[in-house]
Amino acid sequence: MRPIRVLTPNFELLGEIDTYQSLIFTMRWHSVGEFQLVINRHMAYADTLQKGNLIWLYPDPRKAGIILYRGIQLDERGKVSENWEIRGVTLDGITQRGHVVPPEGMAYDRSSGNAENVMKHYVNSTFINPQDTKKIISQIAIAPSQNRGENIRWQARYSRLDEELERISYLTGLGWHMQLDWENQKWLFDVQEGTDRTADQNVNPPVIFSPEFDSVRMQSFFDSDIGYANVAYVAGQGEGEERRIVIVGDAEGLDRFELFVDARDIAEEDEEGNPRPEEEIIADLEQRGREKLAEHARELSFEAQIMTPITGKEHDFAWLHPAHLYMEERERLISPFVYEHDWFLGDIVTVQNKDWGVTMNARITEIREIYEPSGFRLEAVFGNSVPTFIEKLKQTLNQLENEVRR
Repeated sequence: MRPIRVLTPNFELLGEIDTYQSLIFTMRWHSVGEFQLVINRHMAYADTLQKGNLIWLYPDPRKAGIILYRGIQLDERGKVSENWEIRGVTLDGITQRGHVVPPEGMAYDRSSGNAENVMKHYVNSTFINPQDTKKIISQIAIAPSQNRGENIRWQARYSRLDEELERISYLTGLGWHMQLDWENQKWLFDVQEGTDRTADQNVNPPVIFSPEFDSVRMQSFFDSDIGYANVAYVAGQGEGEERRIVIVGDAEGLDRFELFVDARDIAEEDEEGNPRPEEEIIADLEQRGREKLAEHARELSFEAQIMTPITGKEHDFAWLHPAHLYMEERERLISPFVYEHDWFLGDIVTVQNKDWGVTMNARITEIREIYEPSGFRLEAVFGNSVPTFIEKLKQTLNQLENEVRR
């Protein structure tokens, strides 16, 4: 089984665990991932799995998490269970603890430029250089910028940092994550761009997930317009007929799904009380419209179990990066496309099921690595995952709030 190292937040190694009941480690492109570990309470170093400590799926620095929960129960006979259940979030879950606070004397924390710099600005202003020094988390550092992503204008006010990063991610397609920087003893924040590996391009070797290629099994597919919108009426400041309205999107007839967006928080004046240029205000309203439409995108998704890279007695090699495998071990691979060698989280690939008449190019937005004594398997989400009840409820409440404000 894949070794798990247990660390303190300051990189003190507490132990290494290589025997456990199961581990499900979920990574997401747009948002925070999570993990669930079940381990016998008598195993070596099980006692180090305390809240606040880190688990690290050695040796990949991107696969680390913060323990938030540990539980044990009595069985039906009233006896103590032999297994601890350990749950937590991936390292980037630290962003759920901080809120974006505007600079003193300003209504919003505003940032503009390429999406990477905007995202890193908010991490910096929340955890590294906040006005309130109590917000500083000394473990966090930011990777040098490569100026990736489209140019955007953004503003935030007392909103959760992870939610702002998620919105920017959905709008621009950039992913974001926090990983261990062992050399500098830091939690390193960075953003990523996925690689186009679809069948329609000829720059990179294409990756096609299909039963026909023996690369997936247990597929599920859904295509839903429930909650979908492609045209937004974005309402800025003003009252009645004087209210500024911008329309984003140009769909027509039966293909048109409309949405109202209350954006009265977009200021008509700067911090000194001077009128802002009209084109600047309109650009901000249009971006708000694109942001909201991204939140109401068509729910189009494949979920599939990826063919296990290595099977049988060789499953103990499954945690290894394929580049670390000897050639004779590589030859025992079943899938023609090897995880973290031919494809990665965030890549855009082609997925299809000819029996269903479905072919689409989609981003890999979620990966679940599942480790059990019987072997290792992968499950992936291509495109938008099925919204949870909480996510749907949040969208509904936001829409109701807009209705009230009108």
